Amino acid sequence: MKEDSIIASNIFTEFLVQRKHRRTPERFAILRKIYTFDKHFDAETLYNSMIDEYRVSLATVYNTLDLLLEAGLLIKHQFDGQPAEYEKSIGTTIHNHAVCTICGHVKEFTDKKIRKAVQSKMFAGFDSTHYSLYVYGVCKKCMKKNK
Repeated sequence: MKEDSIIASNIFTEFLVQRKHRRTPERFAILRKIYTFDKHFDAETLYNSMIDEYRVSLATVYNTLDLLLEAGLLIKHQFDGQPAEYEKSIGTTIHNHAVCTICGHVKEFTDKKIRKAVQSKMFAGFDSTHYSLYVYGVCKKCMKKNK
């Protein structure tokens, strides 16, 4: 959503100013591109998606991802044995991940009971901003192949 991108850009600007980092066009081009994605992405995918529109180095992509993580504008996922994946933190609904240990496929799912447990009295005095739950197992496709 465009509104989410504007909010993220404002937060990133404030973050960079507070930490005395440069506000480069490359960093903001990367942020804008990220906020067009509707699903997880890795650094290579982000880099390749920018080649035609904006010239940035892979190192700049990785460095900017680190800054965006620090600013709270990205969520990083490290699924078992896979390259790190990221997703935007603004405008993303809280969800969980089912990860196949054979093919590496990741399926997102939501569960009201899990969300209620996180928001329950069990966490009184703790203001959670987000959470990630990873459930590892074997997907339907791999179960069929292995029968």
